[in-house]
Amino acid sequence: MISSRRYTLTLSCPDRVGIVAAVSGFFAQHRGWIIEASYHTDHETQRFFMRQEILADSLSINLAEFRTQFQDLADEFKMDWHISDSAQKKRLVILVSKQDHCLNDLLYRWRSREMVVDIPCVISNHEELRSFVEWHGIPYFHVVMSDKNAAFNQIASLFEQHRGDVFVLARFMQIVPPDFCNRYSGRIINIHHSFLPSFIGAKPYHQAYQRGVKLIGATCHYVTRELDAGPIIEQDTVRVDHGDSVEDMVRYGRDIEKTVLARGLRYHIEDRVLICGNKTIVFR
Repeated sequence: MISSRRYTLTLSCPDRVGIVAAVSGFFAQHRGWIIEASYHTDHETQRFFMRQEILADSLSINLAEFRTQFQDLADEFKMDWHISDSAQKKRLVILVSKQDHCLNDLLYRWRSREMVVDIPCVISNHEELRSFVEWHGIPYFHVVMSDKNAAFNQIASLFEQHRGDVFVLARFMQIVPPDFCNRYSGRIINIHHSFLPSFIGAKPYHQAYQRGVKLIGATCHYVTRELDAGPIIEQDTVRVDHGDSVEDMVRYGRDIEKTVLARGLRYHIEDRVLICGNKTIVFR
């Protein structure tokens, strides 16, 4: 029986002839069995993006040796690259306020092993969800937000203490400070209850209702210094009409938020997302 353990290589570099041949040749040299491969060239930046999955047990070298030997090839092509091991589950630190629909959905997917990750802790600026989170056997930390700098320093400390890989803002409803965004660039994922770039900021469903739109949506994106303007990972919409109230839109929106966050997060934890400026390349 073939092992399901995989290594996933992702990379980007200036586009030129021979990149795919060189990487594939490296794997062939070490008996690596490529089971999935995706490529894309961004013509605006002339940058090449690649994702390859390799059966871990097929390689004749271990991961440490791979990293050492591949670096020469990476230097030749000026690659930004990363290789991950499916045996090492991503560690999600979830931030939440009072609304629990996205948190509830993520915990269900985690508990049912639909999403194979570790959740070492949940952090909130309110106490309301403590018993619900602790029922799942997950530590819950209440961080008071009266002093934003102190609060986010505490959040960063908890993240490092629990060896987090990525922050998930599951309707956290707090503006993340610029220095925090820079420190964890590409490692903070937010769900925004709007089809960005429309209706940024607070109460987007109310804004949509006032504007009389016919579609509302949700956006999963990376958090950057600019509010609700980071690289978009996933989006979806639902149709509304003149008979729908703000409350109806909020209710419809909760369903979209859950599915969009789960899809976007899955793409991230499976190393299917590569950032290209303020855009993303998503290899589905």
